[in-house]
Amino acid sequence: MVIMTGESPRPSSLTFQPVLERIATEVAQTPGRGRPADYIPALAACDPRRFGMAVAELDGTVYGVGDWRVPFSTQSITKVFTLALDLAREGDALWDHVGREPSGNPFNSLVQLEYENGIPRNPFINAGALVVTDRLQTRTGDAAGALLDFLRAESGNPGLSFDKEIAASEAANGDRNAALGHFMASYGNIDNPVPVLLEQYFQQCSIAASCADLALATGFLARHGIRADGGRLLTQSQAKQINAIMLTCGTYDAAGDFAYRVGLPGKSGVGGGIIAVVPGRCTLCVWSPGLDERGNSVAGVAALDRFTTLTGVSVF
Repeated sequence: MVIMTGESPRPSSLTFQPVLERIATEVAQTPGRGRPADYIPALAACDPRRFGMAVAELDGTVYGVGDWRVPFSTQSITKVFTLALDLAREGDALWDHVGREPSGNPFNSLVQLEYENGIPRNPFINAGALVVTDRLQTRTGDAAGALLDFLRAESGNPGLSFDKEIAASEAANGDRNAALGHFMASYGNIDNPVPVLLEQYFQQCSIAASCADLALATGFLARHGIRADGGRLLTQSQAKQINAIMLTCGTYDAAGDFAYRVGLPGKSGVGGGIIAVVPGRCTLCVWSPGLDERGNSVAGVAALDRFTTLTGVSVF
């Protein structure tokens, strides 16, 4: 199933499809798939048994299995792309407003902000993502729109759109995010009116996309900052930085366990999706709505674990 190359096994292009099919078969036989996010009512009705997985190579070739072309709510996966778009615009000045360290706390925690004077620990907890969205809003006038345009271009799918039901559901249950925004604004770490920021943030999280779409859209991180059209979005160093933060912070307070099991930079969302990057090789996206207690897809983590085990591909 894999080609041996002296030091470590690496798959040929033709092996991704049988690997994905084997993983889907194993996942289907696994009991205990977690529960969908219930604090966002529009997500609570998702079937935790659904499963899709896609792998995209650097040239845009995509392999998939299961529900790999079914759109789902991207949620916090979009934080990777807003981070890239803002970092491309303002560079290292961003890091004066948000840190790069694991939080060790739930993704919507308020606790650390007071101790750290309104500077979020990293861009992937909700407070940090709000800061990044705020800064992108200042630079574009429409952060969510800039994000959607980027995802459409990188995925090659002009049909990607916001899910109005999801956005409305999040807005109606967004008191914690509002508290985070106002608290950081009190420290001068938010530029835009908090209601404007929240609207942009909820739209951002509501984008619906499939595993195929997201695997393709993430490709610039595997290509060291190069977009699908050959243009450069990030420097090679910036792409490395985002991959590093994904590895250490991308799955909230389960990042250590994810790195241990999967061995790839990854970013999860409470819609049940996870993206992952093999720099210089390929990108992945897996979706299954059943979550563990830390907000990560149970079947998704297991599937990525099996992928790196079966192929020998990881960053280690």
